[in-house]
Amino acid sequence: MTVRIGFKTSPQDVDWATLDATWARAGELSADGPSGAPGCFDSGWLNDHLTNLDAAEPGPSLEALTLLATLVHHVPGITVGHAVLSNTFRHPVLVAKAAVVLDHATEGRFVLGLGAGWFEGEHEPFGIELHEIGPRIDRLVAAVETLRALFSPEAAGPSGVTRDDPHYPLRGAVCAPPPRTPGGPPLYLGGQGPRGIRLAARTAAGWLLPGTHAGNVPYFAGKRDELVAALEAEGRDPAGFDVVGQVSTGTTAATRREAVVASRGLIAAGASHIILGMPAALGPAGLDEIAQECLAPLRDATA
Repeated sequence: MTVRIGFKTSPQDVDWATLDATWARAGELSADGPSGAPGCFDSGWLNDHLTNLDAAEPGPSLEALTLLATLVHHVPGITVGHAVLSNTFRHPVLVAKAAVVLDHATEGRFVLGLGAGWFEGEHEPFGIELHEIGPRIDRLVAAVETLRALFSPEAAGPSGVTRDDPHYPLRGAVCAPPPRTPGGPPLYLGGQGPRGIRLAARTAAGWLLPGTHAGNVPYFAGKRDELVAALEAEGRDPAGFDVVGQVSTGTTAATRREAVVASRGLIAAGASHIILGMPAALGPAGLDEIAQECLAPLRDATA
């Protein structure tokens, strides 16, 4: 099995210039050889938070959708996406319109990652409602169906699409221009419970291990088993579904070695895609260290 390997610069506690330079360096690395070469990343990712997740003293975080749009020109030819956008932050119509821009800007290499949202500390201070998990998943399901409707060919026509829904109703909604990718960018979901797993199996092209469980091989293995069962129940071939494991690489050579061990464990448990997360403040030099100390040995192990 070919395993894709990406990097993730979570945009918390970092200035714009450092993050911009890091993605420029990722593009330079990718230009050194074809995708799959020892120094080249297959994908680049961001998360989606309004603060740095410090509940006691909230700190800086750059907004994810506009940020990715400013960075993609650095990394032509590789997949980009969010792991994952929070459905609580934006109406799905706005997500759909932004996704169309990124789909065109990346020539079809944008992945639309979406989750239900979870961190209370970035909801209450901004007046954003965070429902209990059941209603939150109701809204995630509705958002996915709304996105699918807006990415349909009918939505690009003058009559638009109409959809009855208690959360996101559409009435002759036109989404034009249409996405470059037929049916819209591939959807990767982050739901962890039974309903989220079933939703991914029914509607998505991939599923992502959340950053809160980064490197947790037993947890990942259990969720992958659930996904395989759900995909088979939907009549879908699990071999065509991207199961993404996330790993934190930390800040030292020791933590990067641990990340390689965890990544190998995730791959052995069935991951088809590994995201190597780094503190974005480490900058281009930090990305080089991950490429040398994590990416290269993982390429050797999966060649």
